[in-house]
Amino acid sequence: MEMAPPQIGRALVVVVDDRVSHGEREDSIGPLVTELLEEARLVVDGVVVVPGDPVAIRNALNTAVIGGVDLVVTVGGTGVSPRDVTADATAGVLDRPIPGIAEAIRASGLAAGAVDAGLSRGLVGVSGSTLVVNLAPSRAAVRDGMATLTPLVSHVISELSGLE
Repeated sequence: MEMAPPQIGRALVVVVDDRVSHGEREDSIGPLVTELLEEARLVVDGVVVVPGDPVAIRNALNTAVIGGVDLVVTVGGTGVSPRDVTADATAGVLDRPIPGIAEAIRASGLAAGAVDAGLSRGLVGVSGSTLVVNLAPSRAAVRDGMATLTPLVSHVISELSGLE
């Protein structure tokens, strides 16, 4: 009998999308991120959808941190349009940025042809003991961003929990 590998932590997905938050469109990115996080051995507490509003984004991030999740992944609002405020809202929540991971996600996304990933202003950092990651919203950017992030997540979570 083969045992499943142990879970490495808890995660929350925050989808930043005006149309999805107003019920004008169905969320197709949240389920994809959830699937990729579960494949990375994280337990996903849920998907929260918020509009591109700095207060709503900050509230979702603070709730995740207070709730004790190990990782919160935001998707959307990372570009250069006036409504793309996820990075700005995230900056106010982070205690310590981890620019190397954000740069790796951008470089990898651009190399894979995900233009929105390459142009992303997304941040990565730590708030309390929670790793916070902003991803661009295309399916290609999410898949590539998660492929870049996944090998690093267990190490960061272990360091933040004091196990390493």
